[in-house]
Amino acid sequence: MGNNLNIIQSTFTDGIALKQKILADEAFVQNILAVSEVCIEAFKRGNRVILAGNGGSAADAQHIAAEFVSRFMYDRPGLPSMSLSTDTSMLTAIGNDYGYDKLFLRQLEANGRAGDVFIGITTSGNSVNILKALERCEELGIISVALCGEGGRAKTVAKHALAVPSTSTPRIQEQHITIGHIICEIVEATIFPQ
Repeated sequence: MGNNLNIIQSTFTDGIALKQKILADEAFVQNILAVSEVCIEAFKRGNRVILAGNGGSAADAQHIAAEFVSRFMYDRPGLPSMSLSTDTSMLTAIGNDYGYDKLFLRQLEANGRAGDVFIGITTSGNSVNILKALERCEELGIISVALCGEGGRAKTVAKHALAVPSTSTPRIQEQHITIGHIICEIVEATIFPQ
C-alpha cells in the first residue's frame, strides 16, 4: 500500500513541478501564444488545423481535433480540424503500400493545403512518420508545429516547437494535453468571444 501511495504522490508532485517549470519559462509561454495565434489566423483564413501522433500522442491528436470541431468551453460554430491518426483503412493502406514512416506524410500531401497548420505530436521528438510530415510542410505551404519533449529532432525541424522540458513520456504527455487545452481555449475565446 505504501508503494502505491508513493506512486500517487510522486506523479502529482512531478507533474506540478513540470507545470511550474513551464509557467516560469517566458519563452515557452510566448511560444504557446504564438502557436495559438497561428491557429487563429489559419481558422480566420478558412484553413484548418491538422494533427497527428502515435499511440498516446494519436489519442491527443484526436482529442485536440475534437475540441476544435465540437466545442471546448462553450457552444459555438465548429472549427475545421482533423486528426491523421483515426482512419484505420487509410492507416493500414499507407502502412502496407508505402511503409509506416510515410503514414502522415501521404495524408498531409493529399489533404493539406497551403495555409493549414500541422501539429505533429511526438514525446521522443524522433517519430519518423512525424518528422517526415514536418519536413514536408514548408514545401506544401503548411505551417509546422512540433509538440514534443526536450529530446529529438522535431523541435529543430518544425517552424514552431513546444518542447516540454522533460524526458519522461507520461509527464510529457500530460503537458501536451494541457497545452492543447490552452490553445483550444485561446482560439475559442478569440474567434468566438462571449
